[in-house]
Amino acid sequence: MDNNVVVRLRGVRKAFNIGTPFETEVLHGIDLTLHRGDFCAVMGPSGSGKSTLLNIVGLLDRPTAGTLLICSEETTTLNDRELTRLRGHTIGFVFQYHHLITAFTALENVMIPMLGAAGFPNAQMRERAEQLIESVGLTTWKDNLAGNMSGGQQQRVAIARALAMSPAVLLADEPTGNLDTKSADAVFALLRQVNQEHGTTILFVTHNPSLANLCDKTIQVIDGLLTE
Repeated sequence: MDNNVVVRLRGVRKAFNIGTPFETEVLHGIDLTLHRGDFCAVMGPSGSGKSTLLNIVGLLDRPTAGTLLICSEETTTLNDRELTRLRGHTIGFVFQYHHLITAFTALENVMIPMLGAAGFPNAQMRERAEQLIESVGLTTWKDNLAGNMSGGQQQRVAIARALAMSPAVLLADEPTGNLDTKSADAVFALLRQVNQEHGTTILFVTHNPSLANLCDKTIQVIDGLLTE
């Protein structure tokens, strides 16, 4: 397999309430390939299957049928523990709501994924977190509680946290949806910087056509089907 491919879906389907009168298929055979360094926008109306697609790529949910490879590893045969390991080391998440721990400082929030992997803090983790905080332009805010930061600053911390494990793939689900235009543009510019400087593959769900036009390519999810 091409080592430059970081995400590959083939014939991915997802149904809910299987075996009941309420069984509903949400994704109807999705094919998608993302290479290292791709910056891909995902658009589509509410209820079209965008979030379901992102959850499957992020290994938060399993497809009903089809195959999903992440960094050359077939995931549909992995058990929950193996999925957790792969997700923790290869995938970063940024959501519409930042999901920071507001009683923790910005620096402490960025350290959380590393603590989850190692089990205890060390000097290397702190150094890595400080580097990431600096990269998102928040060095002077690193010891501030997350709850005392603006929405745009909190999303910057969330991006730094998502990069803590140097993921190959960053999944961004409406990360600018709750921000004003200036903050949204700044967060998008930061994601683009991460993409270009580190070769991180980014799947960017948005309803904003102006931001989608700035991505390398755009896919549309309509009624559980994908078009480019």
